[in-house]
Amino acid sequence: MAEIATIARPYAEALFKAAVSDLDGSSVWLDTLASIAANPQLQQFADSPKTTEAQVFELISAVAKITLPPQAQNFLRTVIENGRLSALPEIAAQFRALKNAQSGSSDAVVYSAFAIDEAALAAVAQTLEQRFGKKLNVSVQLEPELIGGIRVVVGDEVLDTSIKARLEQMKVALSA
Repeated sequence: MAEIATIARPYAEALFKAAVSDLDGSSVWLDTLASIAANPQLQQFADSPKTTEAQVFELISAVAKITLPPQAQNFLRTVIENGRLSALPEIAAQFRALKNAQSGSSDAVVYSAFAIDEAALAAVAQTLEQRFGKKLNVSVQLEPELIGGIRVVVGDEVLDTSIKARLEQMKVALSA
């Protein structure tokens, strides 16, 4: 994993410097490209010796649900030409970390067994921001195996109030 991070760092830093005037817009298209590049079938297609760089670029551009600005097109071409398509998800993660460091915020992922409506998510976000003392970019991922409750990951901290975690705690307490 350190190798991919080492490969991704110069790309993320260069993009951050180039996109300093529109970090939010760049973040949107970079996250889109990263999610596309993470597809194993696309990786296999891109790694094929029969596939040209232009074909890979055209496929990714066609799959993207947004119109890529010229800066995004140039960045994608550079990544493809240098054979770094597999590093694109890590580039996006490092770009997001640079963006968060500049704005003094952090990413928070809320794992929930059920969909969370906007009002409840806003309340959770406000509580978490008070708990961590900084602005959080909250996203939600469904994880039905939690049974109920939520698990929140902010950086390397985890707050787990899920029913699954409570059942595990009970299991440990009863078997001790």
